[in-house]
Amino acid sequence: MTRIALVDDQAMVRQGLRMILEAEPGLTVVGEAADGLEAVELVPRAKPDVVLMDVRMPRLDGIEACRRIREAADGALPYVLMLTTFDLEDYVYAALRAGASGFLLKDAPAEQLVAAIEVVARGDALLAPQVTRLLIEEIARRPGPQPAAVPGIDKLTERELEVLRLMARGLSNAEIATELYLGEATVKTHVGRVLAKLGARDRVQAVVAAYESGVVEPGAAR
Repeated sequence: MTRIALVDDQAMVRQGLRMILEAEPGLTVVGEAADGLEAVELVPRAKPDVVLMDVRMPRLDGIEACRRIREAADGALPYVLMLTTFDLEDYVYAALRAGASGFLLKDAPAEQLVAAIEVVARGDALLAPQVTRLLIEEIARRPGPQPAAVPGIDKLTERELEVLRLMARGLSNAEIATELYLGEATVKTHVGRVLAKLGARDRVQAVVAAYESGVVEPGAAR
């Protein structure tokens, strides 16, 4: 059973999300919060696996709440899936840097929402093509550091660099396995080593490090 916390300042939005999610076998809503501060306080009590987090809220916005939740989690649960009705471009980079595992628009179909939760609950990043594109375009506008400026990049083997580049394209472990003609278990091992060497909490942080370090250049994942 995947445990979910809902964070949105609109009660009707939370109610609608709850109805969708609790109709799905294997999903249960364990708590709600109306802003970021409530969310930070809720997580230790409710112990969700995934937090559905609105971006713009009073008192404390979703990005800062995400950062605090993920720092307190220290690589463990919960994962955070950001929900927004607003243009992703304004928030995607900051949210991913804060430790979010993905972005989803609030008007996404119910089946897409459920699928996104399942992806994030497995510990995978929800790097849909539109999100990946916005991420690399944002990084392209910023002066990036040299590879040596990102700790751990120089410790990656050639195979691990290959895996990281494919992660940056948004590929799942199964897709990477197909691309590299490897077993999925082997890919999972490589991904784990990449995360460990980079000190990344999850795949999203590893992908951000790949772009910031120059291992993957903006445009390469298009």
